[in-house]
Amino acid sequence: MKVSVAEAEGQLADLVRRAETGDEVILTRQGRAAVRLVPVRAPQSVEERERIIMAVREAGRAKAIPGPSAARSQDFLYDDEGLPR
Repeated sequence: MKVSVAEAEGQLADLVRRAETGDEVILTRQGRAAVRLVPVRAPQSVEERERIIMAVREAGRAKAIPGPSAARSQDFLYDDEGLPR
């Protein structure tokens, strides 16, 4: 549903109610989309956030491939005294 900002001023409560129920509400200015009203999701519990973080870490580990150590990867930039070349 697209509504101009001018029209929305008089029916904001109704538009918010529609957005809360899942309807897409877009406010337009001069015929161009300016704002989308979306419902705020309930905050996640600490346990849920930790579960998501662990899942992301595991996915990263599964995709990681072994390669050369990065510990000495910039040695070519410096001479034996540690000064830039």
